[in-house]
Amino acid sequence: MIYGYLRPLYNDEYCEIQLKRLQDCEEIFQELHGLPKKRVELERMLMALRKGDSIIVERMFAIADTTRHLMELLKLCEKDGVTIQFIGEGIDSKRVLNFTLAEMLEHLLIFQSDIVKQSTILGIANAKEQGKTIGRPKKSDDNIKKAIAMYHSGNYTLLEIKNETGISKSTLYRYLELEEI
Repeated sequence: MIYGYLRPLYNDEYCEIQLKRLQDCEEIFQELHGLPKKRVELERMLMALRKGDSIIVERMFAIADTTRHLMELLKLCEKDGVTIQFIGEGIDSKRVLNFTLAEMLEHLLIFQSDIVKQSTILGIANAKEQGKTIGRPKKSDDNIKKAIAMYHSGNYTLLEIKNETGISKSTLYRYLELEEI
């Protein structure tokens, strides 16, 4: 049996890219969320596997959330006689790899980068749902006006302006540029 596995990812929220690449699968297991916890469909698929079955995923990150998780899945599948094919990386768990160390490290770096991107996007979405503001806090308009006035007076150094208002040199210059526009 050929199983496909997919889940919403930071660059494929509705799994469209993954679905296109998994058309040869006999059965597809699709998560409703991209979170690392409570991956119900992954567990269901792992319970359904039999010796000789294959799992196809669009890329490593679609099935695993960490390098350790990926290794655990590979060991489990090897023990059960199951193959995992990673389409994006062009890797099949049953074949001997003919990669240079640099090529393999590149695949692992992309995998790690995907982990960071996914957790960042999920974290931002979670913070927004809780009503938290995202990004650097804005400086008060009064402080900005005071810093600009101090700068234009010519009586203060940039350090004195920063100490008095809390506005850094780069922030001050950015607002001064906006004044010119």
